[in-house]
Amino acid sequence: MLSGAFTTIGRYWKPLIGMALTLFGAATLVMIVALVVAASAVASQWDELTSDSPGSPDAAQLVPLGVAFGVLMVLGMITYLLASAVVQAAVPVVLQEAVLGRPIRFGEVWKRAWARVWSIIGTVFLTGLIMLVPLALFLAGFAGLMIYMISLGDEDGVVPLIVAGLLGALLIGPFAVWLWVRFSLAPTVVVFEDQRPVAALRRSAQLVRGTWWRVFGVGLLAYAIASMIGYMIQMPFQAVGMLPGMFEPEDMGADPSGGELIALFGGLMVLSFVSQLIAQLFTAVFPPLVTGLLYVDLRMRTENLGPVLAQAAGSTLPEQYGPPPPAHV
Repeated sequence: MLSGAFTTIGRYWKPLIGMALTLFGAATLVMIVALVVAASAVASQWDELTSDSPGSPDAAQLVPLGVAFGVLMVLGMITYLLASAVVQAAVPVVLQEAVLGRPIRFGEVWKRAWARVWSIIGTVFLTGLIMLVPLALFLAGFAGLMIYMISLGDEDGVVPLIVAGLLGALLIGPFAVWLWVRFSLAPTVVVFEDQRPVAALRRSAQLVRGTWWRVFGVGLLAYAIASMIGYMIQMPFQAVGMLPGMFEPEDMGADPSGGELIALFGGLMVLSFVSQLIAQLFTAVFPPLVTGLLYVDLRMRTENLGPVLAQAAGSTLPEQYGPPPPAHV
């Protein structure tokens, strides 16, 4: 699985990396522009908020800062959610052609991925909701019981309750992981089988049944490798930020102005955004690619998908695909 994922990235890096770069690059650009706008909106009040004068800033001074960064956070969540959803849809689209040895152009990937993006968002949302509901119910019940015992003055019973809560969390954690693995193939099902979110979750559970540990092990290894490589990509950028003369507060004097502070933290934020963008080009593509290969492998093992793929590979290629590559994935 891992070798197949690396091979697919090597042969189809243009649509895969190109799509991720376009989407996450656009999201990063939106965040940088929003950050500049938010910083400009609060720059005039920054000196008052960071001054050493006695008394804390009043609410009227804090409201613009809260609104600016609140809007920035919401905008960032929406843009990155949409970008991640399109990338999650684009990876199976490329994989559909990769398993047949067919090339695919960027425009075709975009068109087919965008057609399934809302189903991908719905699938990811439902998966997260299914995983979080048991944990949220447990935490709500635990917090309510603790508040009730404290209100009764039974402080001696709080410690056993905390221990029981920790044990309950340890039990619910594996259950959430079990649900995550059970529904992990759903985004791939959405694209490969053109399914809606609920049907995709059911189909994923059907395919994972009986092979849960295998799917868990391969998926965990894929995410571990992606995280390690992403961290290695970010390390040079972190080293640049620590070089002498780069973003040093000492150079601004004893009493830096609001503009100088915004410039300092703005430079650090831009460097962080760029390093995150480059790391995401791999971490956003590799795990879904491994998951897609798991989906194909499970169908070949349980549903005899091999002859169907062989027949599809031998069919006449659409004109937009062009000639097939010399080697098959």
